[in-house]
Amino acid sequence: MTSPGEIERTLRAGLRGEVDFGAAARALATMDASNYRRVPVGVVAPRDAEDVAAALRICADAGVPVVPRGGGTSIAGQATGVGVVLDLTRHMNALVSVDRAARTAVVQPGLVLDRLREAVRPYGLTFGPDPSTHSRCTLGGMIGNNACGAHSVAWGTTADNVEELAVTTFGGAAHRLGTGWAGAPAGLRELVAGNLAVLRTGLAAGSFSRRISGYGGLDALLPERGVRLARAFCGSEGTLGVVTEAVVRLVELPPEPVLVVLGYPDESAAADAAAGLLGHGPLTVEGMAEDLVRGAAGSGGLLPRGGAWLFVEMPDGAAARHLLREADALDALLVTEPAAQRALWRIREDAAGTATRMPGGGGMAWPGWEDCAVPPARLGAYLRDFRALLAQHGLRGTPYGHFGEGCVHVRIDFDLVSAEGVARFRAFSGELADLVVAHGGSLSGEHGDGQARAELLPRMYGPRVIELFGAYKDVWDPAGGMNPGILVRPARLDENLRFAVLPLAASGAAEGVAEGAARCVGVAKCRSAEPGGPGVMCPSYRVTGEERHSTRGRARLLHEMLAGEIITDGWRSAEVAEALDLCLSCKGCRSDCPVGVDMAAYKAEFLHRHWAGRLRPLSHYTLGGLPAWLRLIAALRAAGPVNAAGRILRVPGLARERALPPVARVPFTRWWGAAAGGLGGGGVLRVTLWPDTFTEYLAPEAGRAAVRVLEAAGLGVTVPTGGRVCCGLTYVSTGRLDRARTVLLRTLDALGEEALRGPVLVLEPSCAAALRTDLPALLPEDPRAHRLAGAVRTFAETLEEYAPHWAPPRLDWPVAGQTHCHQHAVLGDAADRRLRGRAGLTGELSGGCCGLAGNFGFEPGHHAVSVACAEEQLLPSLRAAPPETAVLADGFSCRTQIAQLTGRRGRHLAELLAEGLAEGAVEDS
Repeated sequence: MTSPGEIERTLRAGLRGEVDFGAAARALATMDASNYRRVPVGVVAPRDAEDVAAALRICADAGVPVVPRGGGTSIAGQATGVGVVLDLTRHMNALVSVDRAARTAVVQPGLVLDRLREAVRPYGLTFGPDPSTHSRCTLGGMIGNNACGAHSVAWGTTADNVEELAVTTFGGAAHRLGTGWAGAPAGLRELVAGNLAVLRTGLAAGSFSRRISGYGGLDALLPERGVRLARAFCGSEGTLGVVTEAVVRLVELPPEPVLVVLGYPDESAAADAAAGLLGHGPLTVEGMAEDLVRGAAGSGGLLPRGGAWLFVEMPDGAAARHLLREADALDALLVTEPAAQRALWRIREDAAGTATRMPGGGGMAWPGWEDCAVPPARLGAYLRDFRALLAQHGLRGTPYGHFGEGCVHVRIDFDLVSAEGVARFRAFSGELADLVVAHGGSLSGEHGDGQARAELLPRMYGPRVIELFGAYKDVWDPAGGMNPGILVRPARLDENLRFAVLPLAASGAAEGVAEGAARCVGVAKCRSAEPGGPGVMCPSYRVTGEERHSTRGRARLLHEMLAGEIITDGWRSAEVAEALDLCLSCKGCRSDCPVGVDMAAYKAEFLHRHWAGRLRPLSHYTLGGLPAWLRLIAALRAAGPVNAAGRILRVPGLARERALPPVARVPFTRWWGAAAGGLGGGGVLRVTLWPDTFTEYLAPEAGRAAVRVLEAAGLGVTVPTGGRVCCGLTYVSTGRLDRARTVLLRTLDALGEEALRGPVLVLEPSCAAALRTDLPALLPEDPRAHRLAGAVRTFAETLEEYAPHWAPPRLDWPVAGQTHCHQHAVLGDAADRRLRGRAGLTGELSGGCCGLAGNFGFEPGHHAVSVACAEEQLLPSLRAAPPETAVLADGFSCRTQIAQLTGRRGRHLAELLAEGLAEGAVEDS
């Protein structure tokens, strides 16, 4: 075989697209959304079909296998490979054309499904198959796996919606596939003619809609089925060739679909009922039980009564009402409002991640048996047997899925690390395969077999069909270079497990990083670029579009750093440092990632170890030590000279594009000390108002306003003075964790016992989040840390919890602005929304991230990304707001970004309410 270096040089000379055989590129492509890991020799991002052909020709000449890759959300391991990975998302992601009259679209393989759907929605059209990963999965990946999704009851699988395919095979030959034998590789027609009986008895007979396993579409080549070459190619999992373009069929989008949620006593009852609903013409019949939803029914009343539910989408209200009359359900809910429908569907779509976390802190569950399918009429019986098999092996899982088509998703708490656990995984897999077959089902119902199930295909199909699969593969790929080890002549299902390379023993925070890296199952919600919405994750990916700057990409790099095979310099890794450099530490992944990956915490630990014993970047000392610098300026009463210097000078080591925010001449606690004689004494309950660094030295007006409002609400106020309390945020965000621990211990000593007994109001959301999460994580053995974390309240939470009968001033102003990332991710904003509503503040605050993110936007090289993040949601929302709109942003970073990029002054909610009090406005009671 040709050496990797020679292959890389030849590819660089022969392609216009990027060729990267570096450690970072290879590390990012080792895994998909499965349990498997294979190390490629390099990654190529072809520009077009000519580049694809050149890459396949060069790799064939060198004897190097090729793996086509889209969004990397495959759950069975088929998007990993040992040869050259073709990243089809970077350049080959165009919607080439739309024919509205013919209801077709021409797409490139790297096009994300939602981009297609958005483009054709104005025509009243959509692409029928819609996996829950629709915001990041690609059309090429959907073709490769024959993806289905929730609407396949009405619109079928991807194979049902593909008319033509342009395919390039290993060696560079081009084929155009449609209906008929034109474009078929040599020998395929003869292979089919010689195996008509096998096709008719082993595949076509007794098939059902979700039989996706193996080359299950081969029966489309039967003469009585029209010799549909393109359909037969779908579901081949990258083992036959590379799709470079596709003509897909579009379907009419129902203008006003209605969601009917049916409640049943338990999962079996829901499963038994599902098949009976198909005669009503539903668009979807989705099922889930209460062990997946975990309290959603009780927290906000989103679901009707029951222990399991069917989500049945109907094309219109009349059909929905007829279904309600006919359905024999325990309880039901009819939902017409699109926002309410989206909220319910979000529960279902996040299930791939939610099901990965077992309830009650029971650890993680993993894919592997993610999408078996049985005929819908057999679903109830199958699920009962499946639950029994789980119990027999001492395993737990949470089934859910496309009940209307008998397709069940489940993640199971396999132990995939120890030899005993892997042996149990293997034994269970064999028994479950037999159970599925006994119920007349398919080992894969939509995600393909990959490495997870291909070894077990003989149990489903028998030797003659398996032999035919091998011959079909060989006709298309005689050299065996396309995605070897998948589907035909497969690897064992217990080989190449991604957990095997992680260190078995890690201690302290390093163990948390290892666990976090392993926890990322690759569902890639962080790669979503859908506009708008309340979510934050992942701002740097949304701006750059690069995998290494997604939460998943960073988790993969940390995984490979700990494995030490590709990234060999451990915590000193330049590749990991570069990827984490654009992590804003926004904590959005902590809440938005379905499995709760907390990249901000992992970044802090990495920086702590990466720079241990070395001189750090200057910004770690300037921005990271901000509380100390500001305390010194205040002690010297030097705010005036510092501000004057800041207008004409730039601090070394900080972004030259940024002006430093002005330092307050009178810190908040100095004002408090002078005014305390007339303030803070009222009220039975005393609230400790935390003088965070930003309120203390940079925005004391927010603190003064909060005191005014708290007094008006009948609450007493105390303020720790002496400048010795700090949440340690800036030290944590720059990875100076030892210093953060020292600062936090000093803080706990300075606070004393009395402050820990009552509410501690923190006005700055990032500081409140640090006290709630970072403090107990850094000082886990100190009971005071946990007590302080539990005492922390936001401004709105304090008023709602401790002054529930107080009526805020009625302002009746429109507002726009930003919900702080840390508030979204850690604290929540439900109390803020309620308080704004009571004060008559109308309008929604922007989601996403402001882009300044504390020290991030002030660090060299970050300015462009910082501004681009603000342009995602924040700045457009401010431009669209009427002139009289008040700009609301509780976070100092958000207010600074707004001021520097728009010239407008953002205010804390406390400031708006205090202004209302000053004007004498009161709420009608």
